[in-house]
Amino acid sequence: MMRKARYTAIAFAATAALTLSACAAAESDTSSSTSSGSDEAVTEATLRVAMGSPGEAQIAVWDEVAAQFEAENPGITVEMNYVDDDLYQTVGLPNLLSGRDAPDIFFEWAGARLQQRYDGGYTADVSSYVDGGVLSGIWADSAFSSGTIDGQKLLVPHKADVTNVLYYNVDIFDEVGITPPTTWDEFLATCDALNAAGYTPLATGNKDLWAAGNWLGHLTSRIVGEDVYDSALKLESSFDDPAWVEAFGYIEEMVDRDCVNDSANAINDNEGAQLFFQGAAAMHPIGSWLVSWAIGEAPDLNFDYVNLPSMPGAGDQNSVIGVVTGYSINANSALQDEAAAFLAMANNEDFVAKFVAAEAVPLALATANTELEPRSASLNSMLGSAENVVGPPDTDYDLEVADAFYRAVASVLGGVATPEAAAADLASQVG
Repeated sequence: MMRKARYTAIAFAATAALTLSACAAAESDTSSSTSSGSDEAVTEATLRVAMGSPGEAQIAVWDEVAAQFEAENPGITVEMNYVDDDLYQTVGLPNLLSGRDAPDIFFEWAGARLQQRYDGGYTADVSSYVDGGVLSGIWADSAFSSGTIDGQKLLVPHKADVTNVLYYNVDIFDEVGITPPTTWDEFLATCDALNAAGYTPLATGNKDLWAAGNWLGHLTSRIVGEDVYDSALKLESSFDDPAWVEAFGYIEEMVDRDCVNDSANAINDNEGAQLFFQGAAAMHPIGSWLVSWAIGEAPDLNFDYVNLPSMPGAGDQNSVIGVVTGYSINANSALQDEAAAFLAMANNEDFVAKFVAAEAVPLALATANTELEPRSASLNSMLGSAENVVGPPDTDYDLEVADAFYRAVASVLGGVATPEAAAADLASQVG
């Protein structure tokens, strides 16, 4: 799930929110009160914003946006709800949207998830705000392309993330006398050299399935080709195909060469990252958010990245896997104007600079006026210049299909299924 961004989990108010009745109507609290010594009625309302946890540095910026919005809009209270990422993506957001205190603004990924919110009647068309309104002039027109459905702009863009590259420890590579792999054969040779030097070549934490699923989803797209990858995940073609058996075979080969930690399916993404941060593993496959994560948790780590090594397959060997994320305004909200103004404030030049300092790279035009961390800038450029951007299974496709795909990948990664059995079982589950 590209995550679809994955950061340290913060889940305040999530438990209470998920117990709300799924049958209650989504609405914002509004009321009128008369202040002491005045007959003037003051409208009071709560603007609710929900998102998966973006990490402490970015949370601090969002909290500052909320505080400034309250200061400039007397009577409006902003309630920020940061939910554990995995919980938010699965049951969290749907339950929040169907609860009585539904968010007026909610984080979402472009692709199948946004389509699902649109089909459910939860996404307001923000075209009027973008075309001459409070949200005009903040982004290039192209930033809205992936968040537009049936001609309606449904996603106010915030970031575009590369969801997987191969990070490597520069000092370990220098010590062993190797360079970052650019082909599959070089990758296997790199694993051999690192094993011989006493290092785990590559660490991943796949307990929640998305971490290796995203990385190896990209790998399989390079083998079967982007069209086959897309059609299979859309259930327009079958996974019971020799191309998928071949693709899963590369995962098996990687395991047989001891490229990946034995604990891969037993530990979560944070634990997998820690093996890389602590120097136990020389490589770590994950998304662009690792840059800020590593700077915060392992400031002395000397690391860089390469895109996925090229594979001997039918796909674009220079493809990038990535996703656009942003914020939708709830179509059921009574505070749509206020929600649009809040998102405009969050993307003004001052706050864009603060998000950049928090190692986020907003899509707003104002980002061009800020100095980016070099690796973040490079990742942003790689995504922007890619001819083929592969969609992560759990954001661009149906979640049940993505989950079945991820489980098939995990079964090969864990050595409990052959490529043939994994492909056949996957085809039978989703076919």
